[in-house]
Amino acid sequence: MFLGTHSPRLDEKGRLILPAKFREELADGLVLTRGQERCIYVFSQKEFERVHEQMQQAPISSRQARDYIRVFLSGASDEIPDKQGRVTIPSALRAYAGLDRELAVIGAGTRAEIWDASAWNAYLEEKEAAFSETDEDAIPGIF
Repeated sequence: MFLGTHSPRLDEKGRLILPAKFREELADGLVLTRGQERCIYVFSQKEFERVHEQMQQAPISSRQARDYIRVFLSGASDEIPDKQGRVTIPSALRAYAGLDRELAVIGAGTRAEIWDASAWNAYLEEKEAAFSETDEDAIPGIF
């Protein structure tokens, strides 16, 4: 499970050092792709295959499903971290997420997310107030 918030930097070659806590899960390969809110989703190879299987269940007649799958998969890039735990983020994904040198890598359970640090801080500031007022209707059974 991916947890926590980490603050790596993007190097001049577009690489980031994966948080130490995430490296074992991602050592055999990972998939980077476009995420909602202009972040980059990071899936282990195994989890990405599970997500893809779920996508295949969507009706081909659903335009919204086709559109989502096209955008999601066309931006995907499979990567293998090097021995130092670095992974290259393709330039198209860096541009999509507006990444500068300062990053926030957050754990989101079954995936990690890569954010530009200032975008993450703005998002978190906006959402924390609503978070404290979340009731059981949003996530049944958790409260």
